[in-house]
Amino acid sequence: MNFRLGLTYILTVLFTILGLVGHTQPQTSPDEKYKNGVVVCAYPDAAKAGLDVLKKGGNAVDAAVAVQFALAVTHPQAGNIGGGGFMVYRPAKGFSNTLDFREMAPAKASTNMYLDTAGNIIPNKSLYTHQASGIPGSVDGMIRAHKKYGRLKWATLVQPAINLALKGFKMTKRLAADINRNDSVFKSLNPGKRYLMKDTKWQEGDTLIQEDLGKTLALIRDKGRAGFYEGKVADLLVAEMNAGDGLITKADLQNYHSVWRKPVTGSYKNYKIITMPPPSSGGIALLQLLKSVEKYPLHRWGFNQDSTVQLIVEAERRVYADRSKYLGDPDFYNVPVDSLANPQYIASRMQSFDWDAATPSTSIQPGTFIGYESDQTTHYSIVDKDGNAVAITTTLNDSFGSKIFVNGAGFLLNNEMDDFSSKPGTPNMYGLVGGKANSIEPGKRMLSCMTPTIVEKNGRLFMIVGTPGGSTIITSVFQTVLNVIEFDMDMQQAVSAKRFHHQWLPDKVDTEPNALDEITKDKLTKKGYKITNKGAIGRVDGILKTKAGYEGGADPRGDDTKMGY
Repeated sequence: MNFRLGLTYILTVLFTILGLVGHTQPQTSPDEKYKNGVVVCAYPDAAKAGLDVLKKGGNAVDAAVAVQFALAVTHPQAGNIGGGGFMVYRPAKGFSNTLDFREMAPAKASTNMYLDTAGNIIPNKSLYTHQASGIPGSVDGMIRAHKKYGRLKWATLVQPAINLALKGFKMTKRLAADINRNDSVFKSLNPGKRYLMKDTKWQEGDTLIQEDLGKTLALIRDKGRAGFYEGKVADLLVAEMNAGDGLITKADLQNYHSVWRKPVTGSYKNYKIITMPPPSSGGIALLQLLKSVEKYPLHRWGFNQDSTVQLIVEAERRVYADRSKYLGDPDFYNVPVDSLANPQYIASRMQSFDWDAATPSTSIQPGTFIGYESDQTTHYSIVDKDGNAVAITTTLNDSFGSKIFVNGAGFLLNNEMDDFSSKPGTPNMYGLVGGKANSIEPGKRMLSCMTPTIVEKNGRLFMIVGTPGGSTIITSVFQTVLNVIEFDMDMQQAVSAKRFHHQWLPDKVDTEPNALDEITKDKLTKKGYKITNKGAIGRVDGILKTKAGYEGGADPRGDDTKMGY
């Protein structure tokens, strides 16, 4: 070892002890490899339900159906039958496909429904009232996915969730704490109901039984779509709406249908990105972000070093500005997908980037191009023994959605209507700003950040990834993909690694604890970046295909669990 290298090593060790060196990739033991299939999702019992389906000969879509319904029981913060989501599917052979089972605005919805007579937003009306709920899409989505790609019988896939609801399951410490934290809100918004409520605090290891939810799931098992969108459950849902001046009607339920859409695809170096099209903003934003940083030597700069962070923040700033103007439901609005993903356009957006100083968000507006006319969510990744891959992100919007239960049916209503732009230029609950493209219209799907994504390398499956996290979803997926491709992390390291986030407005860089060392923060602060401390960002669940088998990455920020065989 020469003198210079030796001195560098000694200083690095010293600064590490003092907490002053750049944050390096997380060190973990080699990840277990699975040969025949993997399920990674937000709760252990749901992961087991999916793995059992794979072991019975079910494919990735079969397992996804089982996981979706099991999460509705075990992960009520975001797992749901009263919400919606997106699926990206890549078969081992054939063409990739995406399913949009996002919620829709009821027929009685109107553009200014959350504004008072003075044109100001009425606080919490789009969040914690019956009028906050869009028409649920999860049940229809699972039915359509199963009908097109499933292998096992429908009843076999729903039954594990019924068992978990009626027989109960053991609560984790985190689930018990989340329910306890919301107890007073549940009670105030649900007079006469007792779902998730009791007189004493929930404790880790308590058994949670949900009889009404189990009965609802049994109707879905036996009658399929009609078990939810018609009959007893529909009657109960509409009665709940009527009791709280809600908007969803039987006609809304009958008219709801999920939609198969063509994936948006792009490239990053020699990788192909397959992701979700609008009304998700996540797919286009992810492609823009990757193209924005592609030409820069991120691998040489290193994970979460000052140049890496600065470049990523400036890319995120511009992409979220575009999101505010151009993204919405493609069935209602001409979303300029090709223009937004055009490499020349993306390069032009980064020309104003200055290494010497932060670009103020006030100076960044949505881009222009020729020819154009005017946190709580959950993700699961699954691959089966044949190599069929599924990435699904599903949501109620806020944690526990609107916090309002359907009396007699036992499930939570979403508050996805807040994802519309209630008033152009006014932030939603996640601080996201939107415009006309995402205004409220009857039958319209609200814009989302959900970014379920599948990555190919040399024409073969490489990675499945996604996360909850509201506005941080896009940046969490983006950074996780870079962690694997640029920073040589395995899947568990990539999802565990510390993250940061910028979304144009407000103009600040949110960071997880210890995501950036003091030297890096000082360098960025001197250039004009406002660094703020935030709690956990995202809960990424991913799968990586290696020569030795599949690696699962379950985010330690939650109860997320990986199971394979």
